[in-house]
Amino acid sequence: MNRNAISHVPDTVYTPRYDPALLRPGIVHLGCGNFHRGHQVVATQAAIDAEGRDGLRWGIVSATMRRPDLATVLQSQDNLYTLLTREPANTVASVMAAITEAVYAGDDNANLAARIADPATAIVTLTVTASGYYLSADGRLDPTFEAIQADLTAITPRTAPGIIAAGLAQVRQRGGVPPVILCCDNVNSNGDTLRQAVIDLAALKGDDLLAAWIETNVQFPDTMVDRIVPTATPDDIADACRLLGGIEDRAPISAEPWFQWVIGEFDGPRPRWVAHPGTKFVSDVGVFERAKLQMLNGTHMLLAYVGALANLNTVSEAASDDALGRIAARFMRNEQTADVSLDTDELDRYTVDLMQRFRNPGIVHEVTRIGRNGSAKMASRIVQPMRSNIETGRPVDGAVLLIASWIRWFALHEQDEFDIALTDPRAETLRGLCADARDDHKAQAEAFLAMEEVFGAPLPDHGKQVEAIASMLRRLTEESVPELLRTIAH
Repeated sequence: MNRNAISHVPDTVYTPRYDPALLRPGIVHLGCGNFHRGHQVVATQAAIDAEGRDGLRWGIVSATMRRPDLATVLQSQDNLYTLLTREPANTVASVMAAITEAVYAGDDNANLAARIADPATAIVTLTVTASGYYLSADGRLDPTFEAIQADLTAITPRTAPGIIAAGLAQVRQRGGVPPVILCCDNVNSNGDTLRQAVIDLAALKGDDLLAAWIETNVQFPDTMVDRIVPTATPDDIADACRLLGGIEDRAPISAEPWFQWVIGEFDGPRPRWVAHPGTKFVSDVGVFERAKLQMLNGTHMLLAYVGALANLNTVSEAASDDALGRIAARFMRNEQTADVSLDTDELDRYTVDLMQRFRNPGIVHEVTRIGRNGSAKMASRIVQPMRSNIETGRPVDGAVLLIASWIRWFALHEQDEFDIALTDPRAETLRGLCADARDDHKAQAEAFLAMEEVFGAPLPDHGKQVEAIASMLRRLTEESVPELLRTIAH
């Protein structure tokens, strides 16, 4: 796959209406993973197509944050790749060409801070996952993380807050206009939260003037993003080659047909993102964000943690399981709608639509990947609605099952009985809690819930919640999980 190959793909493949060689960078993106390539790049390419010559200023410099591999592959392919839109019975191929350059943040020559400060850069977007912001349960930057400590003295920062702070420092120093910063991760009030994290980092570095300048001058609109983009598989490479008429692509991605991007209004230039269906600008992102974080992302966590214990390997398998599917739908509608300001019909329709999306067999979304970084997600996606439900007398059975299943992951891993890699910023601490209280389910539940940096302040009627989670943890340990789920589902 390269620019010369575009003219040779079959007519059934969508290709851009512009010459990718003419693109100029106007967007810097942190987190060049599959989601970014199946979401922001797609909307930006639609905008460039719609704007014609004027759209050529919206090329994307996209940075991988953890490893250089993907950036290297994209560089070898002129930054082109194939998007495979997986419908239940059909796959549509599109050549994506909005990335002008792929770089690795860990490479000193990437110069990300300087790229952010470049006057041509109008927008910075991010998809670094919730753990990439190094937050505590209260949504503030947690300075105890080693990566944040390193960035406080590093010449070249490596974390997203550190890179943005360094770039904005250069903008301030030259008296320029700062870019708009768009967080596209599943974080509560993601724009405000990222703004505070960057301000906190500047203050920790002792630069109070920069912190004050950021607070006054830099726009961090909230956004809500929604599309299921799973990890790439060998089937993706084979299907891309077949649909491209024999042209090899080493970096294709799959995505579901659904696409949504809700962006808070901001001042300044922007691509015509609304040219892509599902993208819109609104005055208040909050209701969309809460519905998605709790109903979609929270239920994803339930399917992941419980599904893995029941030997269900993908979200589709877990959602299609008769028992777990019913439990998930009930959890989504009865618990995860807490404080979501949509009417009954909208909540019912969203629940049905989400469960249908989860069951799409064309999307191979591994539960172990969904289960990553649970400690960074627990407070906003699970504990917040759980707290509200307890206070109003609504059920929390699904949240209890989810939290107990998450603890069980670490207990099994600590005992070398769970053959999956646990990816979590607090993995060692959580495994240690299980080791210290091995076979004592109440002690494990108490130890986990005592971590206020994960769960926040104690839950209402805290002792009762500890007992409920300990009881479920005991059942997950002593009973057949599929049999247990069938009992719970009825």
